Amino acid sequence: MTPFLAKAAWLLLAGGWIVIRYPYARRARRTPVASSRRGLRERLLMAVSFTGLGLLPVVYLVTGAPRFADYPFQPVQAALGVLVVAAALVMFRLSHKALGRNWSISLDVRDRHSLVTAGIYQHLRHPMYTAFWLWAVAQALLLPNWVAGPAGLIGFGVLFFGRVGDEERMMLDTFGDQYRVYMARTRRIIPLLY
Repeated sequence: MTPFLAKAAWLLLAGGWIVIRYPYARRARRTPVASSRRGLRERLLMAVSFTGLGLLPVVYLVTGAPRFADYPFQPVQAALGVLVVAAALVMFRLSHKALGRNWSISLDVRDRHSLVTAGIYQHLRHPMYTAFWLWAVAQALLLPNWVAGPAGLIGFGVLFFGRVGDEERMMLDTFGDQYRVYMARTRRIIPLLY
């Protein structure tokens, strides 16, 4: 493993994310939103997450900044990062596939929204968040910089902990007891743990 391959793996992760998400985003635009909890808070959470998972790593990849935060490249650490990239992309694909037309980038309930409990959702309530956590871990392993590397963990962590409770309340408001039963038999993002 080389620094170039580690950076290429991060770019593959970001590119794979776009390729996987694009068809679902197109379909989502054609399905009207029945209710939404978007607002200033949601936009700020999304901006913080984008900064950590997108903006800061791209600045680092393009410019090398901030150089003061660099640490020596560790090939084994980066190789582990490549494995986490693969896991992130698989989880991201499985979550989009299971959600289908129910997918939304934000806290939206679509017309004819159904509670998805099949596929990867039979084990986890928020596997897409699991995929984002995997992205953040992969980034920390691949980018040997104390700012750009862990920025994803911080940025996505702010979004996750600022949003997951609201999302679950929205699902409870929409699906009631059906969602309570689902919550009782699944974990949020880590099988058997959390």
